[in-house]
Amino acid sequence: MPRERTMGHTVEKIGGTCMSRSRELLDTLYKGERTEAQIYNRIFVVSAFGGVTNLLLEHKKTGARGVYGHFANDDSGAGWGEALKGVATEMMRIHGEVLDHGGDRERADAFVRDRIEGARACMLDLQRLGSYGHFRIDTQLMTLRELLSGMGEAHSAFVSALLLQRAGVNARFVDLSGWRDECHPTLEERLTRAMQGIDLASELPIVTGYAHCSEGLMREYDRGYSEVVFAHLAALTGATEAIIHKEFHLSSADPKIVGLDAVRKIGRTSFDVADQLSNLGMEAIHPNAARVLRRADVALRVKHAFEPEDPGTLIGPEGGTPGRVEMVTGLPIFGFEVHEPDMVGVKGYDAAILDALTRHDLWIVSKSSNANSITHWLDASLKSIRRVERDLAMKFPNAEFATRPLAMVAVIGSDLSDMAIARRGLEALEGAGIRPLALQQGLRRIEVQFVVERDRMEDAVGTLHRALIEETESDEVTPDFAPAAIAAE
Repeated sequence: MPRERTMGHTVEKIGGTCMSRSRELLDTLYKGERTEAQIYNRIFVVSAFGGVTNLLLEHKKTGARGVYGHFANDDSGAGWGEALKGVATEMMRIHGEVLDHGGDRERADAFVRDRIEGARACMLDLQRLGSYGHFRIDTQLMTLRELLSGMGEAHSAFVSALLLQRAGVNARFVDLSGWRDECHPTLEERLTRAMQGIDLASELPIVTGYAHCSEGLMREYDRGYSEVVFAHLAALTGATEAIIHKEFHLSSADPKIVGLDAVRKIGRTSFDVADQLSNLGMEAIHPNAARVLRRADVALRVKHAFEPEDPGTLIGPEGGTPGRVEMVTGLPIFGFEVHEPDMVGVKGYDAAILDALTRHDLWIVSKSSNANSITHWLDASLKSIRRVERDLAMKFPNAEFATRPLAMVAVIGSDLSDMAIARRGLEALEGAGIRPLALQQGLRRIEVQFVVERDRMEDAVGTLHRALIEETESDEVTPDFAPAAIAAE
């Protein structure tokens, strides 16, 4: 259960891209023109500096191997050792640019050397164990992944604390990574122990976004762990608000598609909308983190890290204005259809298809069905869909399968109970010469989904944004934020 909100503090998370601009954060987010009282009563949860986790694990987008990738694929080779050396070099380069004082740089260098050499010793021990047939290194790979991942957050939190202390802020480095820790507490126990004895009225905790705990955050959330730690900390301490700082506002569309002068800051929305964004691969927050905040009744705010005076977008149970379209976004998908004339009146087809999709780990964005056809809209590779098709062909030899590359363009809002949204969207698309192949809207009225040809996705996003957002809002907003849409940092 969350603690009573008597402390009047916020818990705030900073993503890796913003962390790479730490010196700017000192003037905008950490300190700036704030009075001493305004500086405190905040807890900051920080991600690793931009690119560091990619070097430690693997590149999030390209899959290029980092230290973990090299070790997991060839634990006896020298590739992981060189990769680890490269991480140390990059960490020192980063904090060399962030820290001005020579003494602070020396402390940060020593911190990096300690962590890097500690990790190297662990990996060498694993390598030696692997040389004996009785031991299997693969059983320890997830533990190694956790250890390596925590090094990035520990480095950024330690450097940030040094930067703030040199600027006259009473910052405290709070390390949740469990470095050289002999116990394995639960996440709640780890957070509770870490926060004991901290006076938020006079101290500014800089907390690692990774927490070593018995649940194993990497196993459950992979690289979404920092937002989960952030959410649990906000719930546990009874924060008045949980705030995520990004280098852009939560906007109504991708400015690269609709134009920077056309997008709107959302301003206010619901957790339901945040869930829809996660389903479409554009996380405002990790869905598990949102669940924790929702249950603890802690509102979430997404702010522009370099525009501290702007209130950003509040995400809470109330949501935005009824009938207002808040976002239009698109996602390339595959339509996977199973047609079987004998399906009508027979149970088991849906369950079997779902089981095959789950077994091959395909992301289901949405689905539709009729008497003898079931179509799943999938965010997956064609290769993985073919595997599912082979499995199902053995189970349903008379079924016909069709896989088609398409795009889903979603119109999202806290309350779209007005059915005219779908009609207006269809009229706008028809006027632009775009013919939807499918249309869906659930009873909850949070989202209208238009399925179009893949090469018309951006055209459809722009058309729907103009018709449902730009032409319906009287107050023109000219945002001055970075040209980027919602993305997971």
